[in-house]
Amino acid sequence: MDPVIVVGAGPVGLTLALALARQDVPCVVLDEGPGKDEPRPARTVVLRDDTAALMERLTGLSLDHAGFRWAGWRSVRRKQVTNEVAFEDAETAPLHIAQHVLTGALRAALEHERLVKVAVDSRLDALEQERSGVTAHTRGASGTWWRGSYLVGCDGPRSTVRKLQDIRFPGRTAVERHAVAALRTELPWQDEALLHRSPPWRTSGPSAGEITARPLPDEVWRLDWLLPPGKDLVTPEMLLTRIRETLAGWNGGTVPPYELLDTGVHTVHHRLARRWRADRVFLAGDAAHLLGALGTHGLDEGLRDADNLAWKLALAWHHGPHEALLDSYQTERRALVASRLRAADQALPLLRGGGGLRTYVPGSSRSLDTLLMDGHLGRGALGAPGTYAGSPLAPGRLEGEAPVGTEPGAQVTDVTVTAEDGTFVRLRDRLGRGALLVVLIAPGTGVWARRHWVSAGIMPRLAAAVSALPHRAELLVAESYPGAAAHTVLLVRPDGHLVTALNGVRPADMYAAAEAALGGPTGPATPEAGADGRPPGAGTREDAGARAR
Repeated sequence: MDPVIVVGAGPVGLTLALALARQDVPCVVLDEGPGKDEPRPARTVVLRDDTAALMERLTGLSLDHAGFRWAGWRSVRRKQVTNEVAFEDAETAPLHIAQHVLTGALRAALEHERLVKVAVDSRLDALEQERSGVTAHTRGASGTWWRGSYLVGCDGPRSTVRKLQDIRFPGRTAVERHAVAALRTELPWQDEALLHRSPPWRTSGPSAGEITARPLPDEVWRLDWLLPPGKDLVTPEMLLTRIRETLAGWNGGTVPPYELLDTGVHTVHHRLARRWRADRVFLAGDAAHLLGALGTHGLDEGLRDADNLAWKLALAWHHGPHEALLDSYQTERRALVASRLRAADQALPLLRGGGGLRTYVPGSSRSLDTLLMDGHLGRGALGAPGTYAGSPLAPGRLEGEAPVGTEPGAQVTDVTVTAEDGTFVRLRDRLGRGALLVVLIAPGTGVWARRHWVSAGIMPRLAAAVSALPHRAELLVAESYPGAAAHTVLLVRPDGHLVTALNGVRPADMYAAAEAALGGPTGPATPEAGADGRPPGAGTREDAGARAR
């Protein structure tokens, strides 16, 4: 079987290649650049807890040393604090990291991944599809033809893949513009991100109605000034004036020493591709969608694209195409991103209009500040990860369904679980391996060695039900889970979304839910799996490595 071709070596493309390789799928990454990223401290990304965990799982690194987790968040209007949030649990705090540092960590992980070949100076200029695969041509020093089983365009807003497939990309241009500066300095507060609306000091030039300050390691801060609508040129002189006025405003009129590291202009567009799949070609990340107004961050959604698509492509690569499963990528992800865009577009007139609701409703400014804060912190309609409740992979009504603190289709809560080898691990650490996860909630098991309870009570019956599922699954045991009663059984997709929760061991319901999560029945019964749990001919990691080479 030919490797998967990933076009684009940004964070989304590199993430997808790593996620596929961890599921024994060989990849070729077509990188139009030289294979390294220019350091740009003013170009940063904010990762929520789920995407930060995904990055750490794939790179094997703790990103806390490369990025900065905020200790808190503060919203200020003129001189009044309107909202404050303290992140007591560092793992739930947003992670702020320079994009070149993140891609560097992903590239370093790929250097040790023998299933992935990165072709630098390779710009895609043509592709052809047949029933059995995809052929892509690149120009440049390494210009050649590449043969793949599937191709994924992760090549950004001006995606060549999208254009070659004649996929429309409608939406709104320049929804917001921000002047950006990265500088090393001391601010009156430490470790907290700040959103300052309507600052009280006078500004030269267009009014600075909103300023965001986000900390990075080594006393570096990224400052963003929301620019008024229009195409006014952001000159170096104007930006330096903004920096001095802002620092003086925050420091009682005195400009503290600072070192300017980088500057830029960040323009936000809102666009959504009409299709995310064209037979064996897929779109992900900025090639499929652009969003980012009101504090939302498009990279989070791009990484979730990669996580959603990886396990589905891996299953199709190993076991043969399953159209319903592959189609569900577009259905799930496009609907979720579309809802995020709608929420931002509906909020924009209220938050940026200057009048409207706040003119008539007492306290509305504070509620609007909370809405804007939610976008920055990954909460509410503007920022929450969202669920796949309406997914075609959701099972129908099951007799043994049990309520838990997670909706079906939502991401599971990260709890401590006991793995099959008896070790204690985090639930999220077991994701991304291509296997379904079956989690039994069994209070008291944490104080006993696994050998004492693995063959007792309902465990043998549950283990037999897990082994009979239509896809490889891992059985885990947790002391507790939010909202779950004892002996509740959770079925979790490889990307961490809950399929269903059952009240006890119900083999028929479990099988039906697993079959639905895989896209439904695949047709006639397949040959019996081999000792490694794969159907005959699925191949091993060694076979895949040989094909990638």
